[in-house]
Amino acid sequence: MKQYHLCGLGNAIVDLFVEVTDDQFAALGFERGTMRLVDHAEQQTVLAKFAAVDPRLVSGGSVANSVIGFAALGGRAAFIGCVGDDHYGLHYQSELSGLNVGLGNPIVANQPTGTCCALITPDAERTMRTCLGVSSHVSASHVRADRRLIEQSAWLFIEGYLFSNGDAGQGAVREAIAIAKAAGTKVAITCSEAFIVHVFGEPLFEALKQADLFFCNASEACAAANARDSQEAFQKLAAMVPNCVVTDGPAGAYVRWDGKEYHVSANNVTPKDLTGAGDMFAGAFLYGVTHGVPADKAAKGANKLAAMVISQVGARLHTGAKENWLAAVS
Repeated sequence: MKQYHLCGLGNAIVDLFVEVTDDQFAALGFERGTMRLVDHAEQQTVLAKFAAVDPRLVSGGSVANSVIGFAALGGRAAFIGCVGDDHYGLHYQSELSGLNVGLGNPIVANQPTGTCCALITPDAERTMRTCLGVSSHVSASHVRADRRLIEQSAWLFIEGYLFSNGDAGQGAVREAIAIAKAAGTKVAITCSEAFIVHVFGEPLFEALKQADLFFCNASEACAAANARDSQEAFQKLAAMVPNCVVTDGPAGAYVRWDGKEYHVSANNVTPKDLTGAGDMFAGAFLYGVTHGVPADKAAKGANKLAAMVISQVGARLHTGAKENWLAAVS
């Protein structure tokens, strides 16, 4: 038996939640509700304006969120990513270890940890500025250094955003897949965003040739399959990867697993924050299929937890994950 059920590979980001007044937000001159990538200097300028505030820190990143959700359900999980040797990086390492996620050697000296500053205004809107920092430096050499985590996992889960990290990120993906194949570890990939297909389609499709499972939402699926809607995309993806999951918001999820196809209805909820729904779905689905749960029931459980995520602010469920999962799949 392998030590882990799942090993994630992705960008390691610390979310910083800062509650601001309308006047404080107006003084920044930002467009409300936007997300923009910034460099380290610009991020430090933003954070300096709120130095007197103690921001709430939550460790994450897309696939890291999936891995954390997987571990919250009781799965044995690991994660490969890069953080700096600063306050945020030490927090990231400590928090994931406390969440029972195995880590290799994530800390890179003299580099800033990736951060996402989420400014929350009184209307509950989030305006985000993201600095990838050293998270975008994860490369083949980092993967080789932590290859044991992949070799000792039943599944490897790769973040699509890595394809946008240039030669380093794409090299990390190739190395991870090679290690996984040699070790008998299955490979899952999440698309992350439709722009990954449009701009980095060649390395993505090359990786998909060796993948066992592909996660995407409706817009990502349509981009990957050159389709008009999620159902057409789901059918076309059968020629590209043996198993896939296409999530389509209120329309539910389409699942192909071991040659069988399922449609699983969504849960009716009033969303407060759509961030992290797909991450939680993927982590919960992978937990199900690695623990003997039929794929359609695993998707039902995943839909339930994703609905819980969008009913709150933030990408992580701090309580109730296992209980609600069990209720959904029973």
